[in-house]
Parts: sequence; structure tokens; C-alpha cells
Amino acid sequence: MTGQLSFDELGTPLRDTTFVVFDLETTGGSAEEDAVTEIGAVKVRGGQVLGEFATLVDPERGIPPMVAQLTGITQLMVTGAPTMKTVLPAFLEFAAGSVLVAHNSGFDVTFMKAACERHGYRWPKPSVVCTVKLARRVLSRDEAPSCRLSALSDLFHTETKPTHRALADARTTVEVLHTLLERVGNVGVHSLEELLAYLPEVTPEQRRKRSLAAHLPSTPGVYLFRGPKEEVLYVGTASDLRRRVRQYFTASEGRRRLREMVALAVRVDAVECSHPLEAEVRELRLLRAHRPAYNRRSKNPHHAWWLTLTDEPFPRISLVKVPRDGALGPFRTRKAAESVADALLDAVPLRSCTIKIPATNQRASPCALAELDRCKAPCAGRQTVDEYSPAVVAVRDLVVGRSADPLRTLVTQLGGLASAERFEEAARHRDRLAGLVRSLDRAQRLAALAALPQLVAARPDREGGWEFSVVRYGRLASAGVARRGTRPMPVVDALVASAETVVPSPGPLRGAPPEEAAVVLRWLDQPGTRLVYADEPWSSPAGAAAAWVPWAEQAAGARPLHDRWN
Repeated sequence: MTGQLSFDELGTPLRDTTFVVFDLETTGGSAEEDAVTEIGAVKVRGGQVLGEFATLVDPERGIPPMVAQLTGITQLMVTGAPTMKTVLPAFLEFAAGSVLVAHNSGFDVTFMKAACERHGYRWPKPSVVCTVKLARRVLSRDEAPSCRLSALSDLFHTETKPTHRALADARTTVEVLHTLLERVGNVGVHSLEELLAYLPEVTPEQRRKRSLAAHLPSTPGVYLFRGPKEEVLYVGTASDLRRRVRQYFTASEGRRRLREMVALAVRVDAVECSHPLEAEVRELRLLRAHRPAYNRRSKNPHHAWWLTLTDEPFPRISLVKVPRDGALGPFRTRKAAESVADALLDAVPLRSCTIKIPATNQRASPCALAELDRCKAPCAGRQTVDEYSPAVVAVRDLVVGRSADPLRTLVTQLGGLASAERFEEAARHRDRLAGLVRSLDRAQRLAALAALPQLVAARPDREGGWEFSVVRYGRLASAGVARRGTRPMPVVDALVASAETVVPSPGPLRGAPPEEAAVVLRWLDQPGTRLVYADEPWSSPAGAAAAWVPWAEQAAGARPLHDRWN
């Protein structure tokens, strides 16, 4: 294996992967009823043995004669040996951070999982390679009619022969593993990720198309699969373009539609990006521009819904797709928007009917809601514009964060329902209130970001450098990096000078696409992000819903609320 990989290989190169090849001897075949009598393990990396682990284990029960005859491990041999309670933590420490390998790994791993559960240890869920499965994938039936360890040992002429003793069998499995890895290297499997994905259902045609990724860089960016007529079939984003695209040509890609897409693709284009935020934003823009047939988000585009007050003497809440100033949103679905509208109507005495009501001379007949005292019937002249306007002001102040009085009203109502033991109704009321708080908080935070003419932020790149983003009116206008040792401020100045010009438009988000604004806000909210400067102070109103978020999170079962589409 040594020296066969190149620097542009993706994932974790096999030569840099630490494998712990292990084998168990047991008192029988049931992980629940039987116990381990011996563990043998060999730690290897790059073809070199780093260490070995071997011990007999007292099973704390009898060893059946047939098993003793097969393994050569007798009751006398394990008497006085350490028990699994002692051996297990030592083995877990030996194998920590490594890929486990076993011949017929299902058997050995099942016993180890059962031991962890029995003795109160958490199974670390390592990657596991089964040399039986790998051999069946690599070798033909003619070459290897049997994939038993002894048969593969004879086929590969291993120096160590299996003896049904744990360490000897583990050493044999190491040699088998190395030979099989040499075989898969000949068909382009060079990384751990590719090895784990190397399964029988990958077609030869799919695997041949791996060459479509050969020219791609190992940098963050966006990739575009193109069809025979240059149409964009699929758009995706990756922190490592080549690594991600090559996964489409392995068994790790199990989605039928994307396999169909790969079969149609004739080329993969890439847009290199400075850092993951730029890649994510460019992906959103390319999805809007091309609407690729194989992206689900193209089939179901996010047409956002908004709640706004109508422009009439007695305004009502209206559900719209084109927001105006003061609108509340965005909402992913109409149902989510309607739920928030219901919560608002519970909190403030706005009318819910859709008829047009003039400022004077109202002559309509009151509806049933007036009889239930849920509407003051302005349609019948029972309420003037001045008497109606406080409810309108309350909604506007709530949306922009000037006042949270309607939320306090809803909490009072919730307490009344609970005191009356109307628990099912109280639960529905609570959920609507939590949804309203969530929507208000997200809308206010997005609006605060979208109101800024320019903001520059930085995040450490984990290598001693910085990732920069220039944001204008909620949109990413420029992105770049200052690598370790590079003076950051000249880079910032250059990014600002070359940033896109963004002209704001009416609406709460100043024309920024809701998804893009949410992605940018999420990046800014990550721990470690630093504000370089902003043209105007970035702030939230004093009456913002953010103060209510802890209550809403608790009501929603501690589900994070920020930056989610309802």
C-alpha cells in the first residue's frame, strides 16, 4: 500500500487510516447467552504494525467441550484470567479512534456491543470493515469459492495461518485486509470513505463516471451536474468539491433519482468559493436560476408566505406572497402562517371577516362572531375607526418589536384555560403562542440584518487565518479569506471595494431572498464569528420577541427556534 496514493486523493487516505483488526473466541454463538474467552487485536497503519492486544478472558461460565476442542481454550486456561469487566475498557482504549476490522465482523461486533451494554459502557460506533464482505466484493466465485479465513489465507499465501486463537486469527486477517486493499486500489478506491461505500450494487457504468470528478479541486464550492444538452441536472454544495462529487459514483449514493441523474450526466462544473457560507449562498442562487430537475427544492420552491395588515379603514390580517413594509414572515407553508394569524386574532381584537368596510355609513349585518363577543362589529357601525385603531397599532408594534403586550395577553389567556382544566385547548393555545414567538423572533432578527447597508464579519478558519463576509441588506455581497500570516485588513478593504452593489427594495427584508438572509444570519450567529464593522449599529428593538424565546423553547420541548422556517 505504501506510496500508491497521490496528494489529490479525497477523504481519509487508506495509508493514513488506523485499523484495529480484532478477533474473538467465545463460548458459543449467542451474544446474549454466551461470553468471550479471548480477544486478540492488531493495530496497523500504512502497512505497519503499531501495536497488539491479546488476552484470555474469564467467561464466568463453563466452556462447552466442543468449543474447547475447536479453540484449544480450556476451562483451566481461563481460570484466574481477567473478566470482561476488566478487559473491555482496556480494549476500547486500545481501539479508540480507529476503524475496526474483523472477519465476519457482525459476529465480533455484536459480542462487543453486548459487552458494552452489560458493563455500562457506551459503544463508540466506530467505522467497521468486514473482510468477508470486502472479499466477496473483490473476488470472483471462481477465484474464491469460499471466503472463510482459512481459504483466503491459502489463496493469499499469508505468513500467519488461522488457528482459532484470537491473536493468530487477527494477524491473518491483517494480511488478508492488506491484500484486499491492494485489489480495491486498482479500481480507484483510495480513501476510507470510498472503501466503506464499496458495495456490490454500484454499477460499472456508475463507477466509470468517476472521471467526471477528476478535474475538481478539493476546496469549498458549488457543483453542477450537466446533461447532454448542457442543461443543469443537479446543484449541490460541498466543503470539498472533489470528495463530495466522487461520492455520487459509489454505493454511498443510494437515492434512486440521483443515480438516474448520474447516469444522464456528461459533465460536472464547479464554482470555487472562499468558504462554506459563500458556497451555500451560491447554491441557493443557482437553484433559483436553473431550477434543476433533480433538486427537490426546484420541484418545491420555497414560495414564502407573509402576514400583513390590509390598507383600509378597518384593516384585517391578510395572507400574501409579496410582502410590504411591516409584514410578518416569512413562512414556509400556508398552514404555518394561518396558525400564527389565529394566534394574533386571539391576542388583539381585529376582525377576521374579509368584507370591505367603509370608514362611515357601515350597514352590514353582524356575523356570529359579534354574537359571541369575539368581534365589535365595525361592519354594522358599532365601532369607529378610532375605536378600532388600537388593535391595529398593537399588531404593528408587536411585529416591529416596539411592544410585546399581545404576548402577555395570550399568556394570561393560557393561564385561564389551565386553571379551568381545559387542558387540550390550553395545549393548542400554547403551541400557537410558541409559533407566534418563533415567527416574531426570526422575522425581527432577519429584518434587523436586512436593514444594514453594510456589515463585515469574520470567522477563524481553523488554520490560523480568517474567513470574511461582506453583507449588504441581508445578502452576501463578497467573500474571501486571509490565510495565516496574511494581514487581514487589506483583504477586508479589497473585499469591500469589489463587493456587489445591492439596491434595497420595499419589504421587511429589503428584497433579500428569505433563505439567503437566513443562511447569512446563521453564519453570523455561530460561536467565534466577529463583527469587523458595520455602517450602522446592528441592534434589535427593546420590545423584541427574543426575550420570549426561552419560554417558547420550553413550550416547544426545547427545540431550537432560531432561523427555522415554520
